[in-house]
Amino acid sequence: MPTSSRFAVAVHVLTALSANPEQPIKSEQMAKSASTNPAVIRRIASMLSKAGLTGAQLGLGGGAVLARPASEITLLDVFRAVEEPRLFSWHRNCPDQECFIGRNIQKVLRRTTDRAQAALEAELQKVTIAEVTREVGAPATCEAMAEQSG
Repeated sequence: MPTSSRFAVAVHVLTALSANPEQPIKSEQMAKSASTNPAVIRRIASMLSKAGLTGAQLGLGGGAVLARPASEITLLDVFRAVEEPRLFSWHRNCPDQECFIGRNIQKVLRRTTDRAQAALEAELQKVTIAEVTREVGAPATCEAMAEQSG
């Protein structure tokens, strides 16, 4: 099963915006920092915008900005903005209800997967983008972004 990098890239984007609160950042700058394509950044920025986490400053020198203080954006907010709501998927087709395993497997699995999902969400709720920004050492990020925009 393929995994998504949207969450990691979205946290990267929000951390860059948090580290540069006075300066809108262009998708090209963030793409270079995240080693991805600007179209990927724009798609993720759109998801973050729909969730009310980012906005855009239009015009010359425009780019993405935080829509809320970084201290008010949790990793859970980010996760919910860019990932599927459930970590675990079920069978594509309903299992055979005449089979003892088919009839019971999903409810048995759901008990464990619901606890795993709740544990993940509880951990993500504890960390803000402001904390991530402090931990990555924002001044280096700020300088790199400032050099790119100059």
